[in-house]
Amino acid sequence: MTELEIMQHAKSYLDKLANGINPLTNQPASDSDCINQVKISRCLFYVSDVLRRVIENGGNIGKSENIKKKTFSISHETLKNFRLSSTPISVSEITKRINELVEGNDMANLKPASINTFLMECGLLVQTETRDGKKIKIPTEQGNIIGISSEERFGQAGPYRVTVYNTDAQQFILDNIDAIIEINARKAPLRENKAIADRHAVRGE
Repeated sequence: MTELEIMQHAKSYLDKLANGINPLTNQPASDSDCINQVKISRCLFYVSDVLRRVIENGGNIGKSENIKKKTFSISHETLKNFRLSSTPISVSEITKRINELVEGNDMANLKPASINTFLMECGLLVQTETRDGKKIKIPTEQGNIIGISSEERFGQAGPYRVTVYNTDAQQFILDNIDAIIEINARKAPLRENKAIADRHAVRGE
């Protein structure tokens, strides 16, 4: 395993911890677990974002030589190589499979949030809040029709919901990739502003 692969593996652990997931069992941690405390979660998100930038910099710590990432793009021909899953998968898995089709590290990734935003603008997803105050996105009736569903799963902290996409829903996303890429490009400044806000929050500013 290369140094860059180790960083990517470490980041995946940080991302799960920041979202209240035990990276060893892939189950939600209990509400009393320290990783579910807001300050700890913010710190983990902050460190994960720093590690993301190091990974995007080829594993080099420090500024790159002013090389700006190109806006994400993918040809429809390349997209034909996307591996449709017969088992419903999450939006994170969908973006992972799309990003794997693009070679090189000089391009920004397609973000799950861009797909979610597109689906919400189409009226296929809606944001709601769970009893414990967590915001989640669930399919609307129209979303169910195209193949988006919400599954209830059980973890150490009890039941939780996961939104997944069947083959038809995966294909719907691929068919509308141009609109999603446009959202991905315009959301970049928002992500940068959020990262700045998170850094201030960690510092208590």
